Amino acid sequence: MAMSVGKEDGEDVPMSDINTTPLVDVMLVLLIIFLIAVPVVVETVPIALPATAYEARETKPENVELTIRGGPGGTCEVYWGMTPIDSQTLLDRSVKSLEDAIAKVGGAENLTDETMPEAHLRGDVNTPYKCIGGAIFTMQRAGFARVGFVSEPPPGSTVTRL
Repeated sequence: MAMSVGKEDGEDVPMSDINTTPLVDVMLVLLIIFLIAVPVVVETVPIALPATAYEARETKPENVELTIRGGPGGTCEVYWGMTPIDSQTLLDRSVKSLEDAIAKVGGAENLTDETMPEAHLRGDVNTPYKCIGGAIFTMQRAGFARVGFVSEPPPGSTVTRL
């Protein structure tokens, strides 16, 4: 153990260096307190976040099933069933499908939530968003009010109906 008591030539001079150890201890304690307290104090806009639940998908013949994935060079590949289609063909087929569904129920005034066809999109996890967004836009432009995503529930989860 070493201790400084002054100069070696015999003069006792008081030490003028500041002891920083207590200052560092206090600062570390304050840092820990603020790291814990700040997230509690921060105010946010109150919202109700949706509860996630997996819903069993009802497949109706009038629903449109699309598969979307990214192609080579940043292109998008859209499949209607197993048939690859471009965006104009997707729009034309979607409009025709919706018109057929409306004619089947006897006119637009007879459409209900149960009889309105839906578009179900399946996208590969590595698909760029521009591909998914383009398909959503095209289906909404065709007149589909309900465009949903098909996902795979995590292993071991139970399927619930909302």
